[in-house]
Amino acid sequence: MTEATRVIRHRDGVPVYDYRTDHVTPPISLLRFDAHHAPGNSSPHIHEFPVLVYVRPTGAVYVVAAGQVIKAATVGEFDGAVGVFFDPAMLGDAGRTPWPAWRAHPLLFPFLHQRSGGVLELSVPVARRPLWDSAIAAIDTELTQRQEGYREAATAHLTLLLIDLARLAADVVGDLRRSGEPLLAEVFEVIDQRHTAPLSLRDVAHAVGMTPGHLTTVVRRRTGRTVQAWITERRMAEARRLLADTDLPVGDIARRVGLPDPGYFTRLFRRNHGLSPRQWRDRPAPVRSG
Repeated sequence: MTEATRVIRHRDGVPVYDYRTDHVTPPISLLRFDAHHAPGNSSPHIHEFPVLVYVRPTGAVYVVAAGQVIKAATVGEFDGAVGVFFDPAMLGDAGRTPWPAWRAHPLLFPFLHQRSGGVLELSVPVARRPLWDSAIAAIDTELTQRQEGYREAATAHLTLLLIDLARLAADVVGDLRRSGEPLLAEVFEVIDQRHTAPLSLRDVAHAVGMTPGHLTTVVRRRTGRTVQAWITERRMAEARRLLADTDLPVGDIARRVGLPDPGYFTRLFRRNHGLSPRQWRDRPAPVRSG
């Protein structure tokens, strides 16, 4: 992984990585690979943010699905490749926690695919490879020099890549639109807007005009998780942000994420993270590796 990522929890023993959202970490990170440096981990892991790997010598692009268990391929396949890791919130409201509400963005649909192993392989036509080469080189320059406005400039270059990626993955994007992904975007938007107050499956179902049973079936089929699990995830994402970025007492944080009972909030946080909120806030900074 890159220094911009961190393990936020484990799902069935598999580490889940999130992209750091602070004033120091750039919104995009590049990681170059060679015959001795494999992408990511060789052991199973999960990203909660979009990742793509471009293999310049062959023009192959590997689109890593968010939320799925990934196992890195053999090192040789990635010789000469560059990984692009980024905070999805960079394409919208820069202040939002990059949780699944980013699924509403049309340029990020390719990262929602359901391919086996969590990786979709595409090929960049020879005529379009200069666009990819120049965009990645420009992002690299912006991240290295970090002159005024570098975040906006890097975002602009990444946007060009994502537009071309969406065109390469046109069939996949079309399938996602037809299979209910816009509904998921609406569900996540409701949760995003209302997670700071009492919110139930029935409330979300009413907001999107569906029965609770039907909504549960659709969401579980497309994401492998329940609506209530996504409500909890949104609250936990906001709780982690408040624990990391503020000195607010745990009771105040509980109320801000729609859970007025601090004891229940603490039990829920511990169940999801293996630590109490105070322990999570006071834990040593993780060792970073490139």
